[in-house]
Amino acid sequence: MSEDMPDSLIPYDEIVQEALRAVVGRVLGQVESSGGVLPGDHHFYIPFKTQAPGVSVPKHLTERFPDEMTIVLQNKFWDLKVEEALFRVSLTFNQIAAELVIPFGAITAFVDPAVNFALQFQAQVDEQDLEPHDEAENDATPLPAPPPADGSNVVTVDFGKRK
Repeated sequence: MSEDMPDSLIPYDEIVQEALRAVVGRVLGQVESSGGVLPGDHHFYIPFKTQAPGVSVPKHLTERFPDEMTIVLQNKFWDLKVEEALFRVSLTFNQIAAELVIPFGAITAFVDPAVNFALQFQAQVDEQDLEPHDEAENDATPLPAPPPADGSNVVTVDFGKRK
């Protein structure tokens, strides 16, 4: 292909990101439909940008995680509600209950370590130079399993412009 490829007038990257985020919505919707019961050993790690538009997280959590945090849906979560553009869930952090509202556009990844499945997303917010932080973990959850070293079952889409 030519080095001087014209920019696409079709926003393929946005279309693909939207479709992959719909996978997350569909999976969470199935969990909601089953009364919040995860099938088998399935559990989810969901990192998201805490400052993205529409995110609602208690102030003490955004102070601790000013840029990004990861929630775990496994044992201690309730009131999962999935809407077209976002989901709501209640979790505990240091034994304090918190309701979170997370638009699908704020999610940066979705991992189900039980089956080595992972999706990675481009953030839909402006990147900021915020200080580093520890990973957020809601109560009684193990650390996420790393994605397979061979990259199997990981979908990463990056439509960077060629120069």
